[in-house]
Amino acid sequence: MKENEVQNIMIVGVGGQGALLASKTLGQVLLDAGFDVKVSEIHGMSQRGGSVVTYVRYGKKVYSPIIDKGEADFIVSFELLEAARYTEFLKKNGKIVVNTQQIDPMPVITGATKYPDNLVQKMQDGGFTVDSLDCLSLAKQAGTEKAVNVVLLGRLSKYLDFSPEMWISALEKQVKPQFFEMNKKAFALGRE
Repeated sequence: MKENEVQNIMIVGVGGQGALLASKTLGQVLLDAGFDVKVSEIHGMSQRGGSVVTYVRYGKKVYSPIIDKGEADFIVSFELLEAARYTEFLKKNGKIVVNTQQIDPMPVITGATKYPDNLVQKMQDGGFTVDSLDCLSLAKQAGTEKAVNVVLLGRLSKYLDFSPEMWISALEKQVKPQFFEMNKKAFALGRE
């Protein structure tokens, strides 16, 4: 990372998926690595299954927690449509790390529209680098479908220059002790 460079990561999802725990764990890794970190959360209608967006920015010195369009190095998405919704925030060489799970938004539930087909392909056709995986299945394999967030962090960790041990240490600080081993397994499954 260059002297004045700031890295920008957006975590997007639907309320109740664990985006806030993911952003806190990522922030912990970055703090432990000695970076200045700013985290900003936008909840929207998160209590009712609406969009949740978290900005995580880090570098030697970070002055603002907000990521503007065209600035995100990574979009980490808990759901396909949410990833597609925020592609305009991605830098030219940015990456999307996305769970292939589909959660129907209200217009789909009410029958006003249908869930878009082939979103990963459409994002790739738009020039975006997309790393998609079935985080829900991996989370279930780890012991709970609630660990989708940690599976995604495991996948993101492949692209960031921090040791797996740093991630595990941060995770241990963020989750209750009775859930640590399960989350540690979910992280490893995502990273693999």
